[in-house]
Amino acid sequence: MRRVAIIGNGGGGKSILARELGRALALPVHAIDDLQWQPGWVRTPLEDIERTHARWLAEPGWIIDGWGSWELLAERFALADAIVFVDFPLRTHYWWAIKRQVECTLGLRRDWPPKGCNVLPITWRLLQVIRRVHYEYRPRLIALLAESHIRDRVVYLRSPRELRLFRLSHVGHG
Repeated sequence: MRRVAIIGNGGGGKSILARELGRALALPVHAIDDLQWQPGWVRTPLEDIERTHARWLAEPGWIIDGWGSWELLAERFALADAIVFVDFPLRTHYWWAIKRQVECTLGLRRDWPPKGCNVLPITWRLLQVIRRVHYEYRPRLIALLAESHIRDRVVYLRSPRELRLFRLSHVGHG
Protein backbone atom coordinates (compact mmCIF):
# COMPACT_ATOMS: atom_id res chain seq x y z
CA MET A 1 0.00 0.00 0.00
CA ARG A 2 1.51 3.28 -1.12
CA ARG A 3 -1.64 5.37 -1.55
CA VAL A 4 -4.34 4.88 1.05
CA ALA A 5 -7.63 6.73 1.38
CA ILE A 6 -9.37 6.40 4.74
CA ILE A 7 -13.04 7.34 4.82
CA GLY A 8 -15.95 6.98 7.22
CA ASN A 9 -18.13 8.82 9.66
CA GLY A 10 -16.84 11.02 12.47
CA GLY A 11 -15.60 9.39 15.64
CA GLY A 12 -14.60 6.12 14.00
CA GLY A 13 -10.87 6.33 14.65
CA LYS A 14 -9.88 7.23 11.08
CA SER A 15 -7.25 9.78 12.05
CA ILE A 16 -5.57 7.53 14.60
CA LEU A 17 -5.51 4.71 12.06
CA ALA A 18 -4.09 7.06 9.41
CA ARG A 19 -1.24 8.18 11.68
CA GLU A 20 -0.45 4.60 12.70
CA LEU A 21 -0.45 3.39 9.10
CA GLY A 22 1.69 6.36 8.11
CA ARG A 23 4.31 5.43 10.69
CA ALA A 24 4.17 1.71 9.79
CA LEU A 25 4.40 2.32 6.04
CA ALA A 26 6.66 5.41 6.22
CA LEU A 27 4.11 7.47 4.29
CA PRO A 28 3.02 11.09 4.74
CA VAL A 29 -0.40 11.47 6.35
CA HIS A 30 -2.79 14.21 5.28
CA ALA A 31 -6.00 15.05 7.15
CA ILE A 32 -8.84 16.64 5.20
CA ASP A 33 -10.19 18.23 8.42
CA ASP A 34 -6.89 20.07 8.94
CA LEU A 35 -7.06 21.29 5.35
CA GLN A 36 -10.75 22.28 5.39
CA TRP A 37 -10.71 24.18 8.68
CA GLN A 38 -8.75 27.26 9.61
CA PRO A 39 -8.57 28.63 13.18
CA GLY A 40 -11.98 29.41 14.66
CA TRP A 41 -13.70 26.84 12.42
CA VAL A 42 -13.40 29.12 9.39
CA ARG A 43 -13.76 27.11 6.20
CA THR A 44 -10.75 27.15 3.86
CA PRO A 45 -11.56 28.50 0.37
CA LEU A 46 -12.40 25.67 -2.05
CA GLU A 47 -9.65 26.57 -4.53
CA ASP A 48 -7.04 26.29 -1.75
CA ILE A 49 -8.44 22.88 -0.75
CA GLU A 50 -8.40 21.66 -4.35
CA ARG A 51 -4.85 22.91 -4.97
CA THR A 52 -3.47 21.28 -1.81
CA HIS A 53 -5.38 18.05 -2.45
CA ALA A 54 -3.94 17.88 -5.99
CA ARG A 55 -0.44 18.37 -4.56
CA TRP A 56 -1.03 15.50 -2.10
CA LEU A 57 -2.26 13.21 -4.89
CA ALA A 58 0.85 13.98 -6.95
CA GLU A 59 3.09 12.58 -4.19
CA PRO A 60 4.45 9.05 -4.81
CA GLY A 61 2.81 7.80 -1.62
CA TRP A 62 0.26 9.10 0.84
CA ILE A 63 -2.44 8.39 3.34
CA ILE A 64 -5.38 10.78 3.17
CA ASP A 65 -7.90 10.76 6.00
CA GLY A 66 -11.33 12.29 5.62
CA TRP A 67 -13.98 13.45 3.23
CA GLY A 68 -13.86 16.67 1.26
CA SER A 69 -16.09 17.13 -1.76
CA TRP A 70 -17.43 14.22 -3.80
CA GLU A 71 -15.17 15.30 -6.66
CA LEU A 72 -12.08 15.13 -4.44
CA LEU A 73 -13.18 11.75 -3.10
CA ALA A 74 -13.54 10.40 -6.64
CA GLU A 75 -10.06 11.68 -7.57
CA ARG A 76 -8.54 10.18 -4.41
CA PHE A 77 -10.29 6.84 -4.81
CA ALA A 78 -9.21 6.58 -8.45
CA LEU A 79 -5.54 6.80 -7.41
CA ALA A 80 -5.67 4.88 -4.13
CA ASP A 81 -4.13 1.41 -3.81
CA ALA A 82 -6.44 0.82 -0.85
CA ILE A 83 -9.56 2.53 0.43
CA VAL A 84 -10.34 1.84 4.06
CA PHE A 85 -14.01 2.44 4.90
CA VAL A 86 -14.68 2.70 8.63
CA ASP A 87 -18.39 1.94 8.76
CA PHE A 88 -19.46 1.27 12.33
CA PRO A 89 -23.02 1.31 13.62
CA LEU A 90 -24.24 4.88 14.17
CA ARG A 91 -24.27 4.46 17.97
CA THR A 92 -20.55 3.58 17.93
CA HIS A 93 -19.69 6.70 15.93
CA TYR A 94 -21.72 8.80 18.40
CA TRP A 95 -20.10 7.18 21.43
CA TRP A 96 -16.54 7.45 20.13
CA ALA A 97 -17.09 11.06 18.99
CA ILE A 98 -18.47 12.09 22.39
CA LYS A 99 -15.60 10.30 24.12
CA ARG A 100 -13.12 12.16 21.88
CA GLN A 101 -14.81 15.48 22.62
CA VAL A 102 -14.50 14.89 26.38
CA GLU A 103 -10.87 13.72 26.11
CA CYS A 104 -9.95 16.79 24.03
CA THR A 105 -11.78 19.13 26.42
CA LEU A 106 -9.88 17.64 29.37
CA GLY A 107 -6.59 17.98 27.50
CA LEU A 108 -6.07 14.22 27.31
CA ARG A 109 -5.74 14.35 23.52
CA ARG A 110 -4.02 16.88 21.30
CA ASP A 111 -4.73 15.29 17.90
CA TRP A 112 -8.09 16.96 17.34
CA PRO A 113 -9.71 19.42 16.56
CA PRO A 114 -7.77 21.17 13.78
CA LYS A 115 -5.24 23.77 14.89
CA GLY A 116 -6.82 26.92 16.32
CA CYS A 117 -10.28 25.35 16.65
CA ASN A 118 -12.05 24.86 19.97
CA VAL A 119 -13.70 21.50 20.53
CA LEU A 120 -16.63 22.57 22.71
CA PRO A 121 -18.57 24.95 20.46
CA ILE A 122 -19.03 22.35 17.74
CA THR A 123 -20.05 19.33 19.80
CA TRP A 124 -23.78 19.52 19.01
CA ARG A 125 -23.06 20.33 15.36
CA LEU A 126 -20.66 17.37 15.19
CA LEU A 127 -23.37 14.99 16.39
CA GLN A 128 -25.76 16.40 13.80
CA VAL A 129 -23.14 15.93 11.07
CA ILE A 130 -22.55 12.33 12.16
CA ARG A 131 -26.28 11.65 11.80
CA ARG A 132 -26.42 13.36 8.42
CA VAL A 133 -23.37 11.48 7.14
CA HIS A 134 -24.89 8.17 8.22
CA TYR A 135 -28.28 8.70 6.63
CA GLU A 136 -27.51 10.96 3.66
CA TYR A 137 -23.86 10.58 2.59
CA ARG A 138 -23.17 6.97 3.57
CA PRO A 139 -25.58 5.47 0.96
CA ARG A 140 -23.92 7.53 -1.79
CA LEU A 141 -20.48 6.55 -0.51
CA ILE A 142 -21.42 2.86 -0.47
CA ALA A 143 -22.60 3.15 -4.08
CA LEU A 144 -19.36 4.90 -5.09
CA LEU A 145 -17.24 2.24 -3.37
CA ALA A 146 -19.19 -0.49 -5.18
CA GLU A 147 -18.27 0.84 -8.64
CA SER A 148 -16.31 -1.69 -10.68
CA HIS A 149 -13.11 0.38 -10.90
CA ILE A 150 -13.03 0.85 -7.10
CA ARG A 151 -14.63 -2.11 -5.31
CA ASP A 152 -11.64 -4.47 -5.38
CA ARG A 153 -9.51 -1.97 -3.46
CA VAL A 154 -11.96 -1.35 -0.59
CA VAL A 155 -11.39 -2.66 2.92
CA TYR A 156 -14.57 -2.52 4.99
CA LEU A 157 -14.18 -2.14 8.76
CA ARG A 158 -17.67 -2.59 10.22
CA SER A 159 -16.88 -2.91 13.93
CA PRO A 160 -14.27 -1.88 16.48
CA ARG A 161 -13.14 -5.54 16.45
CA GLU A 162 -12.50 -5.42 12.69
CA LEU A 163 -10.59 -2.15 13.18
CA ARG A 164 -8.44 -3.79 15.88
CA LEU A 165 -7.71 -6.78 13.64
CA PHE A 166 -6.82 -4.50 10.72
CA ARG A 167 -4.48 -2.51 12.95
CA LEU A 168 -2.87 -5.71 14.24
CA SER A 169 -2.19 -6.95 10.72
CA HIS A 170 -1.00 -3.62 9.30
CA VAL A 171 0.58 -1.63 12.12
CA GLY A 172 1.44 -4.33 14.61
CA HIS A 173 -0.94 -3.46 17.43
CA GLY A 174 -4.60 -3.06 18.11
